[in-house]
Amino acid sequence: MFHAVVRAKLRRAFADINAGAYDRIVAGFLPKHEHVFPGDHPLAGERHSLEATRRWYGRLAELLPDLQFRIRRIVVGGWPWDTSAVVEWTDHFTVGGEPRSNQGVHVIGLRWGKVTRLAVYCDTQKLAEVCRDKARLGLAAAAAEPIAD
Repeated sequence: MFHAVVRAKLRRAFADINAGAYDRIVAGFLPKHEHVFPGDHPLAGERHSLEATRRWYGRLAELLPDLQFRIRRIVVGGWPWDTSAVVEWTDHFTVGGEPRSNQGVHVIGLRWGKVTRLAVYCDTQKLAEVCRDKARLGLAAAAAEPIAD
């Protein structure tokens, strides 16, 4: 039953992302956490504070304002005080009116329903290309340094 509740909570979180309700996402993190996105692009880096994570989601909204996730699978294991989840997804967005997409997974650690760790793994080469294209279109955030603390 607990794992079903976590799966439902994760589906709601991705629905919040699709709706642009990033404040609700940040509220789901513990004050001290790990938010990781590998690669060499403006969304890369590692964050540990709510403020840095809030700024990261602000940048995500600026870079990909029409971002939409489609969840393919959610796997949950563990106990309420030490839960692990993996969400496999495909995303869709546009760059200069042209449809684009990526696929990947979120690997999530939870303690009593709050996020302790979130690592995003996707095709970072595709994402770096998207950022270069957006920078060429004049979006300054697409060429910014990663947000890290």
